[in-house]
Amino acid sequence: MGAQWKQAGREANAQKKGQLVSKLTREIMVAAKLGGPDPDLNARLAAAVEKARKASVYRDTIERAIKKGAGLTDDAIEYETVVYEGFAPHKVPVIVECLTDNRNRTAPDIRNLFKAGSLGNPGSVGFFFDHLGVVEATHNDKTRDSEADAIEAGAQNVEPLEAEEVAEGEIGARFLTDPKDLAPVSKWLSKAGWKVTASEMRYVAKNPVVISDAQRKEVVEFLTAIDDHDDVHRVYAAL
Repeated sequence: MGAQWKQAGREANAQKKGQLVSKLTREIMVAAKLGGPDPDLNARLAAAVEKARKASVYRDTIERAIKKGAGLTDDAIEYETVVYEGFAPHKVPVIVECLTDNRNRTAPDIRNLFKAGSLGNPGSVGFFFDHLGVVEATHNDKTRDSEADAIEAGAQNVEPLEAEEVAEGEIGARFLTDPKDLAPVSKWLSKAGWKVTASEMRYVAKNPVVISDAQRKEVVEFLTAIDDHDDVHRVYAAL
């Protein structure tokens, strides 16, 4: 789901540290701008801060990003979310979500990346995806009933997290919600002892495309080139 097309560990091992820190702090600023500077009252911010800490982003950097995003400094942020749609090689639908302070710079860059990719093309693909709230969380009680908690929290569906995303002795789940229910579901889960690691809107593929290993290699190379752009926040592929 979302960025599952990435190779294992790619985010931590292959991206340059400076670029990764920039993307993480940008997410913190936007989360603080939208929901306020208190992580206890802002699930998206709490998840963004936790992710930054896991990536060894300095505490001072995180705190500055929160203050800047919340408007507590003299530097106003002007980031806007811009979404681009198209096809990766072998007709795999792709949605690219950017956080940018200059739409006129970002748009031609993304178009050129689609053109440069083998068989990559812009186009409308939104109907291949559902736009949903997604909460990813872990719990230290392995007997916890995630399906019952999903019902109580008001989530639409729940599915297990991949094994590599869950620490030993814990369980992990991905809760899918209606967009308007994202915040209350995150809050309910936190109070129920779930450690929320992601709370955000995502594009979830309805029917992933099945391709061969050789074709997948081409698609991953195309998606990686797009994901490496500084303004790209997330890349979703129906893969």
